[in-house]
Amino acid sequence: MSITLSAPILKFESELWSYYVPIPKELGHSLIDGENRRVKCTINSGEPIYTALMHKGDVFSIYVKTDFLKKNGLSEGDEVKVALEKDASEYGMPVPESFQALMDQDDEGLKFFKQLTMGKQRSLIHIVGKVKNVNSQIAKGLAIMHHLKEEKGELDFKRLNVLIKEYNNRK
Repeated sequence: MSITLSAPILKFESELWSYYVPIPKELGHSLIDGENRRVKCTINSGEPIYTALMHKGDVFSIYVKTDFLKKNGLSEGDEVKVALEKDASEYGMPVPESFQALMDQDDEGLKFFKQLTMGKQRSLIHIVGKVKNVNSQIAKGLAIMHHLKEEKGELDFKRLNVLIKEYNNRK
């Protein structure tokens, strides 16, 4: 099921989040499947945003990062065309091929990865996917799998970042 609508970009009165696009309550409810509020959102036919519908009063919201607005020449008050569809992917976002290949080859690392919360899984996928260079993705993925096995599934982002730097310097 895909839904399209026009809506303005609005600014939150919050220090935590900056911008959002309001989604009418009835449309939001049609995209929610039980506890799963994950959606694939496309704004003005741009690159998809994988996110969750957030509830705010009588509407749902799609949070939009300031970087996204700058990259796409958008600002507060702009009317945008929004396309939404349920995200039926396993992790709520696409997994880079390089990271999927590592997970497919590392049963122990995958076991620890699967034991993490969905939010932590998405954070790790984002760490790998935010770089476009495949070699950098592989280095980050290897560091993540190493960290998960070394820490027996406990995630310590400070130690992980140190390990990622070590793996990036091995190139």
